[in-house]
Amino acid sequence: MGWAASDTRYDSMTYRRCGASGVDLPAVSLGIWHNFGEPDPYGTARAMIRTAFDAGICHIDAANNYGPPPGAAEQTLGRVLKQDLAGYRDELFISSKAGYRMWPGPYGDWGSRKYIVASCDQSLRRMGLDYVDLFYHHRPDPNTPLEETMAALAHLVASGKALYVGISSYDPDQTRQAVSLLNQRGVRCLIHQPSYSIFDRRIEKGLLQELSSEGVGCITFSCLAQGLLTDKYLNGIPADSRAAKPHGFLKPERITPELLNKVRRLNDVAQRRGQSLAQMAIAWVLRQDTVTSALIGASRPEQITEIVGALRNCQFSKEELKAIDEAFG
Repeated sequence: MGWAASDTRYDSMTYRRCGASGVDLPAVSLGIWHNFGEPDPYGTARAMIRTAFDAGICHIDAANNYGPPPGAAEQTLGRVLKQDLAGYRDELFISSKAGYRMWPGPYGDWGSRKYIVASCDQSLRRMGLDYVDLFYHHRPDPNTPLEETMAALAHLVASGKALYVGISSYDPDQTRQAVSLLNQRGVRCLIHQPSYSIFDRRIEKGLLQELSSEGVGCITFSCLAQGLLTDKYLNGIPADSRAAKPHGFLKPERITPELLNKVRRLNDVAQRRGQSLAQMAIAWVLRQDTVTSALIGASRPEQITEIVGALRNCQFSKEELKAIDEAFG
C-alpha cells in the first residue's frame, strides 16, 4: 500500500484569502528553489514534500530554472506527485514560473510569448501535470512589451494550462500596468511574489499598498534571507549551509561580523518571544495583512515542522517591533 497523508493535515494550518480572489493559501507555503535538484538526495526532497503536505502546506512553488540543473526541481516534484500525491491533486495548489534562462538561443529567456508558452509546456511535462494552478512571469523583461508578456499569461489561462497567473519581482508601477493589461483580457492577476524579510523591506515602499488597492495577493520569498534569519549562522558558516554551496545565492563574503551581530541581536528578541529566530522571521512577515503567505525553503523535514510553529504567535508588541528595528539598524 502506498503512502497516505495524515488525516489531521488541515487541523493546525492557517489559511488566508489571496487578495480579492476566491483562493485561500496556507500562511506558509513550500518553495523548491534549493535542495530539490542535484546532488541533493531524492529521499530527502520526497520526505520534505510529504512533511509539508501533512502539515497543511498544500501550496508548492516551483519554477522552470530551479535545480540545479534548471528543470531538476520540477522533475523531483513530478516524481513525488506520481509516487505519493497523485490521489491528492485537487487538494494541491502548484505553481511554476518562467523568466530566467532555460535553453540556448534567443527564445530561452525573459518574457516573449514564445518563451513563456514553451516554458509552461516544458514545466507541465517535467511535473507530469495537465495544468498548473498558478503560472508566474518570474521577472520584468525590459526589452519585451509588457502587453505581449501579459497576453501570453492570459493565453495560458484560456488554453487551460494554468488556472491563475501572477507576477514576481515587479515594482509598483510595473505591477499596476500588468494588472490593468490582464484585466483588459478578462484575467485576474492573482498574486505577486516579491522578496521580503526583516533584512529586505523594499516592498513596504509602495508595493504592498498597490497590491492591497488592486486586490492582488502577496506571497513573499527569501523571508529568512537565504537562511541568515535562522540559528544556522550564529557561530559561522556550516558546511551544509547555502553559503557553503558553490551554486548558492548567499555568498560567504556577505556574512560579515557586523551582520552576524545583527542576527544575534534578533535571535535574542526571538528567544524572549519564546520562538526560534526562523519562527520570528516568518511571523514578522505574516504580521502584514496584505501578505497572503510566506514562502519557505528547507533542507530537511524538521525545518518545515519548526517553521510552521511560527503560526502559534504572529502578534508583535510595539516594544518587540522596536527591538527588531533597532537590531536591524
